[in-house]
Amino acid sequence: MKQNLILVFFLCISLITYAQEFTPNYNEAKIPDFTLAALLESTQGKKITSTDDWESIRRPEILEIFKGEVYGNIPDAKVKTSYKSLESSTEAIDGKAIRKQVRITFKRKGKSAFMDLLIYLPKQAGKPVPIFVGPNFYGNHAIENDPEILLSNSWMRNNEGMGITDHKATEKSRGYNSHRWPVSYIIENGFGVATYYYGDIDPDFDDGFKNGIHALFNNKKNNDVPKADAWGSIAAWAWGLSRAMDYFETDSAIDEARVAVLGHSRLGKAALCAAAYDERFALVISNESGCGGAALSKRAYGETVGRINRVFPHWFCDNYNKYNENEAALPIDQHGLLALVAPRPLYVASAEEDQWADPKGEFLSLKTASIVYELYGLENLIAAKMPPVDQPLIQGHTGYHIRTGKHNVLKYDWEQFVKFAEMHLE
Repeated sequence: MKQNLILVFFLCISLITYAQEFTPNYNEAKIPDFTLAALLESTQGKKITSTDDWESIRRPEILEIFKGEVYGNIPDAKVKTSYKSLESSTEAIDGKAIRKQVRITFKRKGKSAFMDLLIYLPKQAGKPVPIFVGPNFYGNHAIENDPEILLSNSWMRNNEGMGITDHKATEKSRGYNSHRWPVSYIIENGFGVATYYYGDIDPDFDDGFKNGIHALFNNKKNNDVPKADAWGSIAAWAWGLSRAMDYFETDSAIDEARVAVLGHSRLGKAALCAAAYDERFALVISNESGCGGAALSKRAYGETVGRINRVFPHWFCDNYNKYNENEAALPIDQHGLLALVAPRPLYVASAEEDQWADPKGEFLSLKTASIVYELYGLENLIAAKMPPVDQPLIQGHTGYHIRTGKHNVLKYDWEQFVKFAEMHLE
């Protein structure tokens, strides 16, 4: 009886703590003192003085920390993959583009999952083209007002503005997020663009990983309880990006050596995770990815590790909970994630009014990671402080801007992304 009362007491304390309203810190003066792990020193104290040392010693160490403590380990079990063309046209975007809709199906041990990949390519390219790829939030049909894009049947987060009230897409959502995907502009500049709905891979709610791609790997002997270092949703969405890359390697119209991976917000976290885990991506773009993405966690500014883990317990591996209100104990911070992209070109974008994502923390993370680009002898982000709003820094293999406005992806952002990609992929 006494033991039960103690259990109830601690449960009540936990519920009260959880229920307390989170108050973000937006005051630089209240940022705790912190120390960032040295990127060019191994866990054994060895100085990293060459790219060989980085690639054989330090990079694998940092990658293993992110796999074990943050995003989780992706299973290495084989999955049977197949591709099926659902629709195609050579007259898309007013006759300027080729449109392809491809279903990628995954099968393992009698279970299956899929993702629908939407692709637009410049019509008159005449040779394999470089391409941007990123997940989207509300279905492929929402990124362009094109009646031929198949309406998604997958689970959706409700959004009254888009007419989604029962977790299903409606015609009202067609083209709703086209401002985030200026397809015509991208095509006119000689690039392709591809996207998939992130919920195809893993619906964005906490159900113990019994749906989406996780269901193919559930361990029945362990009663389907994931290990503390098992992959969360962000790693799963990153896995989807790698499967898109697999497809690009089969499509002769796409240059798989010139693929730029990008994402916004939580999908910016996924893009960075994908680039860290899979080095085939040639260029990497993070747009306002914030906590668990590009921003330094130890600043505890805006969204924090504890807050993100409590509200979205399925995004990261369980081990990440060790750092709730305990960021100082992190063995690596997000500058390490950005460093894992080196020597590939990396662009980080922030927004002035998106303090929740800590723009300064994103800039400082990139600036700190630039030391690894220097190790490769590459020109990189050398500014001593953040640039003014709407004055992009595009220098060598790293780039950064903070623009006017709120948490979003705008044409202005894409103008910088395209300019950066033109420097490195054309």
